[in-house]
Amino acid sequence: MKAVILGKGLMLANLILGVQDAGAEIVGVFRYEDTKRNLIKGIIEDCFIPAPEVTLIKNLKLHQIRMKSANSEEFQKLMIKLNVDLIIVGTWKEKICAKTYNIPRLATVNVHPSLLPQYRGPNPYMQTILHGEKYSGITIHLMNDSYDSGAILKQEKVPILDNDTSKELRQRTVRSARSLIAEFITDLNEKILTPVNQNEKYATYFPHIRGEEMMLDFEVQTSEQISRTIRALHPFLPCYITHENVFFIADPYNFKILEESYPDAIAGTIINKNPEQESITVVCKDHKAIKFSKLKLYKHKFVKKYIEKKVEVTQQIMQ
Repeated sequence: MKAVILGKGLMLANLILGVQDAGAEIVGVFRYEDTKRNLIKGIIEDCFIPAPEVTLIKNLKLHQIRMKSANSEEFQKLMIKLNVDLIIVGTWKEKICAKTYNIPRLATVNVHPSLLPQYRGPNPYMQTILHGEKYSGITIHLMNDSYDSGAILKQEKVPILDNDTSKELRQRTVRSARSLIAEFITDLNEKILTPVNQNEKYATYFPHIRGEEMMLDFEVQTSEQISRTIRALHPFLPCYITHENVFFIADPYNFKILEESYPDAIAGTIINKNPEQESITVVCKDHKAIKFSKLKLYKHKFVKKYIEKKVEVTQQIMQ
């Protein structure tokens, strides 16, 4: 079986390993970064500051496809020339057209990091933690004209642990993607797979994070909501605490919800400061307090404009 893999980052690396585990032939790897950067610059960057997935591609001596779009005539002609059986997509912002996804002999499949039809959209790692889910997952589905809505071929649950940030959830999810794509390819060779249409009744979609969601608001958020926000946004975006026109960046691994309740304290009140530990303790809407340690002071003069710009840039690179 000949496969071409499209993707980015950790997901791409694990899909490569999963396809190899199944014994399929990888005839091309197309990194999303190459659709957004100059060809020469990309080659130089990959030589001198290679990402982990680039090192993997080089070590395995895989053919790296460098083009501007998976919908280009150039890419489509290459897929026909390579006589591909399967295109596998994981972490790819570009919407792939029917003329491309209909080329492979078997299918074009997308590997989405949630239990579809729930949590469609650009960053399920963030959203599942934000919404307090106990499980996320990985779904392999047929690609069609709508994002994340094609018939499901395989799924696997991924637990969300109490202290998970999006970083840990992503690491656990892409490892599941490796084993699931290997299982999927093996099944393609050995049995008939029946695609199952997604039930639109249970479909949910969440867009990119907005700039204001990075600003912790103790007057309207409970301690649990604050915790989820900090953990969900890491490592993609920081969370900010404001105090007297000063901005602090919360450390996702150095905060704790205190057991004691403070019923007489006003939400947003700082009840303790410790400069040596770079810590403050703040009361939340539910009268629970959170102690933040190892805070970083942020003094950007135009912080609101900066945050909005940072969100815009991060949305372009986070997946």
